[in-house]
Amino acid sequence: MPNVVFVAPFAMSATLRFARAAAGLPGVRLGVLSQQPESMLRAQIPNLAAHRQVGNAMDVEQLVAGVRALAPALGGEVDTMVGILEQAQEPIAAARTRLGLPGMSVEATKNFRDKSRMKDLLRAHDLPCARHALVGTAAEGEAFAQRTGFPLVVKPPAGAGAKNTFRVDDATQLRQCLQAVPPSPARPVLIEEFIVGREYSYDAVSLGGQHLFHSISEYYPSPLEVMETPWIQWCVLLPREIDGDEFAPIRDAAPRALSALGMDTGMTHTEWFRREDGSIAISEVAARPPGAQFVTLLSLAHDLDFYRAWAQLMVFGSFDPPERQWSVGVAFLRGQGSGNVVAIRGVEEARREIGSLIVEAKLPQRGQTPAGSYEGEGYVILRHPETQVVKDGLARLVTLLRVELG
Repeated sequence: MPNVVFVAPFAMSATLRFARAAAGLPGVRLGVLSQQPESMLRAQIPNLAAHRQVGNAMDVEQLVAGVRALAPALGGEVDTMVGILEQAQEPIAAARTRLGLPGMSVEATKNFRDKSRMKDLLRAHDLPCARHALVGTAAEGEAFAQRTGFPLVVKPPAGAGAKNTFRVDDATQLRQCLQAVPPSPARPVLIEEFIVGREYSYDAVSLGGQHLFHSISEYYPSPLEVMETPWIQWCVLLPREIDGDEFAPIRDAAPRALSALGMDTGMTHTEWFRREDGSIAISEVAARPPGAQFVTLLSLAHDLDFYRAWAQLMVFGSFDPPERQWSVGVAFLRGQGSGNVVAIRGVEEARREIGSLIVEAKLPQRGQTPAGSYEGEGYVILRHPETQVVKDGLARLVTLLRVELG
């Protein structure tokens, strides 16, 4: 009977869904380490065997002490330590090393967390990625810009998603950005080429260094464009057909990238671009399951509960690759204006026109505070056997639905 510790710093809905999946596996005793009190988790994880609250779930010492405290409550030694939050991957790896538990090494997690180190490794293995520089001074950033040209992207080296990421189009904007977030040797900033093209993701499952499964998704438009343009509604499409020549370059490059970075067992999320000339560039690779409802989309596209499949992979080391049965897409609903949600327009029209395609929806609630992210205040998921039907449905959906703030 495996004893599993799940590190859940915060009681976020996606985190709890993965934790419930792990707790529901046959014979598993699940303990949770969290900054949240047990009362916030117990009702959300019915099979929770033990809980330990820590002050900082990103601190290695507290994680090690927490696992040791949970072991007796689980009735024996801890066998597995897991978590899905990207920022927690390195401290979890360090704690596992201290405790003698299996899992990704600290050095491998650094390859995924440090985006400058990641791109250095990718280039060393002749894999396509954006030109970049990790700069400790504004002068270094300006020198890189002179060599590379504009536009550029400025972001933290260990960022997640599009958070704290900025596009700069000229020298003036770069100076202003570096003045607002001044780099230093202790806190460097990553500057990289802004790749013009269509953005996609490559989500994969690996077991023992073998890359067993992949899924490809297309973004409409890129998350960075969405963050910079408040009126744009972000959509993600999973085409049903992903084995044609169109995706051959990423099917070749992505597994080699995962091997170069040290991926052994787990789910990964790779973001990549296709330029107008057909060439590709890998943007970032994360050593954790994808966020933003992607795991739900994977589940719906393959008629498989990927939350449970991830838990089965991490706890028992088993995964049976499914076949893609459907095209699936999601439209994220972002509020327009300022203030809180005051109205949701077009709901009835959307139900009449494309209701037969809707398989899941979370509509914003009146009074809801805007999230300020590309995921917005709610979402609607569509599914159909034909990719074009889903694509057209998403386009219609974002014209019909409007979330008003005030």
